[in-house]
Amino acid sequence: MDEQPKGTRPSISIWVWILGALAIVFGLWLWTSGQLNRPESASLQEVMTAVENGQVKTITVTGDNMDVEMEDGTIISTTKHPKDSLAELFEYYGIMAEQLEGVALTVKDQSMWNNLLTVVISIGPILLLIWIFSRGFSQMQAGGANNIFGFGRSKAKNLNDSDRPTVTFEDVAGVEESKLELAEVVQFLREPEKFVQVGARIPKGVLMVGPPGTGKTLLARAVAGEAGVPFFHISGSEFVEMFVGVGASRVRDLFDKAKQAAPAIVFVDEIDAVGRQRGAGLGGGHDEREQTLNQILVEMDGFDNETNVIVIAATNRPDILDPALMRPGRFDRKVFVDLPDVRGRELILKVHARGKPVSSEVSFKDIARLTAGFSGADLENLMNEAAIFAARRDKRTIGLLEFQDAFDRVLMGPERKSRVMSEEDKETVAYHEAGHAVVSFFLLHTDPVQKITIVPRGQAGGYVMDLPEERLTQSREFFLDQITMALGGRAAEEIFFERITTGASSDLQRATQMARAMIMDYGMSETLGLPTYGNSNSDPFLGRDFGGGRDYSEEAAEAIDEEVMGILDDCYERALEIIREHHDKMVLLADTLLNVETLDRTEFEKLMNQPGNGHVAEETLAEGSTASPPPDIDFDVAG
Repeated sequence: MDEQPKGTRPSISIWVWILGALAIVFGLWLWTSGQLNRPESASLQEVMTAVENGQVKTITVTGDNMDVEMEDGTIISTTKHPKDSLAELFEYYGIMAEQLEGVALTVKDQSMWNNLLTVVISIGPILLLIWIFSRGFSQMQAGGANNIFGFGRSKAKNLNDSDRPTVTFEDVAGVEESKLELAEVVQFLREPEKFVQVGARIPKGVLMVGPPGTGKTLLARAVAGEAGVPFFHISGSEFVEMFVGVGASRVRDLFDKAKQAAPAIVFVDEIDAVGRQRGAGLGGGHDEREQTLNQILVEMDGFDNETNVIVIAATNRPDILDPALMRPGRFDRKVFVDLPDVRGRELILKVHARGKPVSSEVSFKDIARLTAGFSGADLENLMNEAAIFAARRDKRTIGLLEFQDAFDRVLMGPERKSRVMSEEDKETVAYHEAGHAVVSFFLLHTDPVQKITIVPRGQAGGYVMDLPEERLTQSREFFLDQITMALGGRAAEEIFFERITTGASSDLQRATQMARAMIMDYGMSETLGLPTYGNSNSDPFLGRDFGGGRDYSEEAAEAIDEEVMGILDDCYERALEIIREHHDKMVLLADTLLNVETLDRTEFEKLMNQPGNGHVAEETLAEGSTASPPPDIDFDVAG
């Protein structure tokens, strides 16, 4: 590994480069200064004419050079023949002795050192540049460790015994299946004979696929901590530079090092940066990235059963990887690292709580239920924000209030205490959010309302947060109820204020996206039938303008628009009907929000279950129920 040990001083060659650069800069400065301060040049005839006319104050002779100071203060320079003396020059040009009475004559002897200094300043920087380049190329041929021309050398970090990650599989939670797959890879490296004896082939590569923040890199670090073998870590973007051939050279260098250190693991993070499908895009097909990918394919084909080098790669964009990279024999195993379920989130929270003084009142199980859709990185950020809130409040433990505030901050942004809302805006937001909450309460296929607030946060003037359940599938009724709830805020504004505001813009976007997904992706249309519309496999390299063309007719597009409009209109009418039917609940909830600003689930359900209209019977709900939004929508934004 060509890495300088921590705590050591820079090598002598580094100081040579530094001093050389300083010398070049100094020499250029001297040369430039000499050029800028150089007197104006004149002919010898012009100088003698000036002496004859009494315009010269001093003449200084240094070797062949004559510096002449004029009476007006300007300085000019000229040269004479080396064999000519001043007396001979004055006699030749007919200048009498009385004409020289006001002229101060000085003759300086030009020593050998002055001549040498002039030569050094003139050609020294050029010689130094020649020496630096010759030294650099000799180092490149010798493969020196400090070679700045070694573009083809791999930038992979070899984590040896001293700096290998201390992370183990015990530090990774919520991805148990992925851990089992990678634990077997570790066993391959530790006991290869066990598998070879029964004719099993050790996998050449493992591709970890999953959304951002789910722990792919952490799993790779855990493999490094468990395996106890050399671990080479590099990012896909570090292969490619602007010089042609550098990427392929770095790939060869990396795999040569790994083979020499076998058994070893090579981890390529974000492999999509170099492993994208070849021949895609608007440019030429023979670019540097494709050459690098070709070299990776060749190197992985060169592994045999006795090599004992396993490549682990991670990506969140498997759809753009080259098919040749994905085939068995290169990446034999694909490990899907998905978002954790409620049990996984609870375990992840407990891992990140290690070393933190969490109050006994905090239930990680309840927090895990509230954080559906959170990745491991999101949960780590949530825990950190809660700790920051506790420190800000000078508390010794992290309590439930800190987790609640951290959850709001992570989802919606910081509380905007400086934003002053007018009474009219505050009342509009209160009825808007009450509309969402009331409509949701009286629908069957919606999640329980967890929190309602009209406190501005981030871009929102207020929001309704629901507690999503873990679902693998969603029905048509679910989507229709979710759309109805999303339109509840706009319906409330129309009924109580007889006007609409911009607060419903995000609600309309969500409702439209869900309605289109029902028709175009899920085949839930009553008139268009089972076909799906829109090519989800459009080329990701061409961009939306070039790669997102429609694969259906203009008549189908019109039918889709009509169907989406029909769904939205029907759901909006349902929202209006529910709000009109439960008018008193709306007023009660909005007035309460105007007074206390925030309600939790218990307080909200207590208001809804007060004597009055009450909760409608399930039979009545079932008759008109339809469904609602995608599973990743957990809260509503208005403002």
